[in-house]
Amino acid sequence: MRPTQLLLKGRSAWKGPYFVAFSGLREAIINHVPIYTKARSCTILPNFVGAKFLVHNGKAYLPVVVTQDMIGHKLGEFSHTRKSAIHTGVKKNK
Repeated sequence: MRPTQLLLKGRSAWKGPYFVAFSGLREAIINHVPIYTKARSCTILPNFVGAKFLVHNGKAYLPVVVTQDMIGHKLGEFSHTRKSAIHTGVKKNK
């Protein structure tokens, strides 16, 4: 699969991938400073590798460190919005 096809999946080719221009991205990667964002629908591009994002999930900002395997996915895929249900058993009195 070509890298351009990986970035264009799910979106028409003439539009290209959706991304947000993060100001200070290079400085954030060099200084290991997280970037706060609410742009969950932003496509992860190759120049985001090594950056640390704090992605808003509706309640809090969750840390997401971008790796090579995440290219082409969305930031929101790595910041879950729902908690897993915890079912506890009922104790029986003897």
